[in-house]
Amino acid sequence: MSAQGAWRTRPQEPPPPPAGPVRVRYHWSDFSAMLWRERLLMLAVFVPLFLLGAALAFTLPKTFAANSSILVRLGQEYVYEPRAGDAGRGAVPDSDSVIQAETEILSSQHLKQRVIEKLGLASVYPDLAEKYAAADPPGKRKIMGEALLAMTRATKVATAPDTPVIRISYANKNRDVAAKVLNTLLEEYLVYRRNVLTEVTSPALVAQRQRFEGQLAQADEAYQNFLNSNRIGDFVAEKASLSQLQAQIEQQALQTEAQLQDRVGRLGALDRQLGLVSPEISLYRDQNNTASDRLVQMKIQREDLLSRYRPDARPVQDLEAQIAQLEAAVAAGRAQGEGARRIGVNPVFQTVQTERIQLAAEVQALRQSYAEMERQLREITERRLRLASLEPSFQELSLNRDVLQANVRDFTVREQQSRAAQEIAAYSNDSIRIVERATAPTKGVSLKKPAFVLAFLFAAFTGLCAGFLRAFTRPGLPTARAASRTLNLPVLGAAPMKA
Repeated sequence: MSAQGAWRTRPQEPPPPPAGPVRVRYHWSDFSAMLWRERLLMLAVFVPLFLLGAALAFTLPKTFAANSSILVRLGQEYVYEPRAGDAGRGAVPDSDSVIQAETEILSSQHLKQRVIEKLGLASVYPDLAEKYAAADPPGKRKIMGEALLAMTRATKVATAPDTPVIRISYANKNRDVAAKVLNTLLEEYLVYRRNVLTEVTSPALVAQRQRFEGQLAQADEAYQNFLNSNRIGDFVAEKASLSQLQAQIEQQALQTEAQLQDRVGRLGALDRQLGLVSPEISLYRDQNNTASDRLVQMKIQREDLLSRYRPDARPVQDLEAQIAQLEAAVAAGRAQGEGARRIGVNPVFQTVQTERIQLAAEVQALRQSYAEMERQLREITERRLRLASLEPSFQELSLNRDVLQANVRDFTVREQQSRAAQEIAAYSNDSIRIVERATAPTKGVSLKKPAFVLAFLFAAFTGLCAGFLRAFTRPGLPTARAASRTLNLPVLGAAPMKA
């Protein structure tokens, strides 16, 4: 076979025409060529933006950040005190909740407004103060809002988990203003937190106490009317005294009845004895001594005769015979007779009769006493029955009165405690300690470098975006390889585009 027979040329068939729009197939290596082609455009976009950003970065002022910190501890203001009842009394939140609450107070807009009002807008933001002086009321409110927003952005409040310390910082162009504003913020915070956390005497609490006092006055009036209408001084004391008095009278009635029976028995015995005793008795009887006296006289007469006569004389013998005769009569009892007798009242009969009279009087007195005691017992029983019928009404009035008194006392105590706590809190902040007060910072912070870097990145990104946008919107295929991939044809050569 010849060489011409071995090699034959075959005409190349053209590719089929595309059915629709051609989708360019890119490769990552094509992007560098595309961006290089648009380098002038990207440079034209990058340079002005970068120069503008750099100029703005160099105009940024230096700010001074003053720092301070406070120690937060659990205080009385966080202890739960219910308005009514004792449910949940003494409950306290955890430390994280306390820290979060204090942080919210420090971050409040009202606190910052108090600081601005105390220091003056001209001391904090002089540029805004000039606009504020020339603005109308709506404009002043807007400028004040801008000042609050600026202070909010310049104030940082930071906490750490399980740490009772809050760190506060404030940044300002003036180092002295930064320290002054932060110290004023802490001072106003100590005052403002009292108004937020300390329970002010609520008008509802006072109104409720006054309402209870009015109801108590009505209850007292109804209570007194009840006692006056029923002629009762003290219901409980009268009921107890009636019960005690009834027991005493019943005991006395039993004793009186026993005494009465004793006296009646003794009176009957005396009546029986009185019939056996004679009313009169002989008191005494006189004895007749005439014969004895006569005998003595005769013996005296004999002795007289013996002094003048002899014993055997006739007168003496006659007198001796008479003496002997009289002695014999006296010895025989013939010379004695009845003497005088006296009769009087029998003392036994008199004693018995006197005792009988006394016993009769005592019996009569005891009967009257017993009758009086029975009458008193009936009256006391009737009074007690009446008190028993009135006791439900009294208990209702007394219970209502006691409940209202307790309510008035509780609300008065709460009101006084609230007022005392508020007054004490106005002079102390036991749960807050300022660890470090703000001092004028010696080193300022400038955003020139970050702004310069940010301007460079923004300008580069914008130029890059402009280059890609111009490259993707340019007609045709960017590179020979992209054309080969897109058309599925080999590229044998490339000619530069004519101007």
